[in-house]
Order: sequence, then structure tokens, then C-alpha cells
Amino acid sequence: MGKFQSVFDIIGPIMVGPSSSHTAGAVKIGRATRYLFAEDIHYVKCHLYGSFAKTYKGHGTDVALIAGILGYNTDDERIIDALSHAKDQGIHVEFIEDYSAVPHPNTVRIEVMNATDHLELVGQSIGGGKVEIVELNGFNLNLSGNHPAILVMHNDRFGAIASVTEILARYEINIGRMEVNRKDVGKEALMTIELDQNIEPEVEAALRDAKHILRLAKVVD
Repeated sequence: MGKFQSVFDIIGPIMVGPSSSHTAGAVKIGRATRYLFAEDIHYVKCHLYGSFAKTYKGHGTDVALIAGILGYNTDDERIIDALSHAKDQGIHVEFIEDYSAVPHPNTVRIEVMNATDHLELVGQSIGGGKVEIVELNGFNLNLSGNHPAILVMHNDRFGAIASVTEILARYEINIGRMEVNRKDVGKEALMTIELDQNIEPEVEAALRDAKHILRLAKVVD
């Protein structure tokens, strides 16, 4: 079908807000952050770059990011009140305008944390409500956020990748795209796997128990 895979790619998503890039895309980046952290969030810091930094208040990017972190969908009428909802839940929110050069104008670096854990993610809103997650805790990756996915932190050891793919094959779950990154030989590595369907709890449990697996996070459709 060429560049556009469906009519929704052309007309953009159903959303609340003036811009699909600044609102719907921002919600999706926030939701990806929530799913990947998978813990209670006490503090959020958003570093905004490019046009995000210049227009985030007028275009609602600030409320959209926090709405996503709260788990709201792009068409949720609560988006406009997301900042007050976060405050009610005891979540401290900070926005930082950063005018450093970045590859894409609609870029945000999100840090979320609680008393014991921390996650840092870089996302880009690439138009029409579509997004890419390009960095996670220092690992480079290419996660669209438009399909179910699992991110698997593992020891860089022989058999780690096979242990994951064998489980997915056993449960007849098809892999749409897979990417593996590591910081150094024999250290921690990250598998990014986009799937054709969400995984069930029994599949998730099997993956968590697989050989050399340290941590698993999922992005649901």
C-alpha cells in the first residue's frame, strides 16, 4: 500500500486537542512511558525540544504527556485536566524547555521515578499521531508505539534470545519486528520485539522465567 498502511494513517487518530503531533503523539509517548515503567510514579520530568519546547502550552503537549503517563487514551476527555489529576495523585511534574539540537523537532525526554526505581525515555512524535521511542535508559531503539511490544532486558549470553523466541513460538505469537542492542559484550542487553497481538499473563510469566532474563516490560495495543 506504499507509505500509508491504513486510512487512519492519513486522517490521523481520534483525539482531544489541536494537533495530532503535539497532542495524540504526546499521549502515546506518555502511555509508553507508563507501561515501560510499570510501577507507581512519584515524579515526572519532561525535557521538551524543538517545536515541543516552543509551543507545548498552547498546543496542549504538557497535559497530553501527563495524560498518557496517567494511562488515558488519545480520545479521553480527561486529558485537559491531566495536570490537576496528577497533582491529586501525588505526582510531582516538571517541564524543562531545552533548545539543544535534536534530529526531530517534536522530541521529548521523559524521566519518571519513585523512591526505588528510575526510567528515562526519549520519544518523537512523527506526525498523524504516530510516535517512535528512540532511547530507553541509555539503549538506542526504534519502537513505534503503534503495535503491542515487549522489551526484554537480559544478560548478553548465548541462548538468551532463543529462550524468548522459543516461548513466543510455543504460544503461536508472531513477531513483527525484533531488534537487539547491547552496551558492551557480556553486559546487559535489550531486546525490542513488536508483536501481532498482546501477550497473555501466562506468556508473560514464562518470559520472565526464561534463561538470562533480567526484566520485562510490555506496551499493549
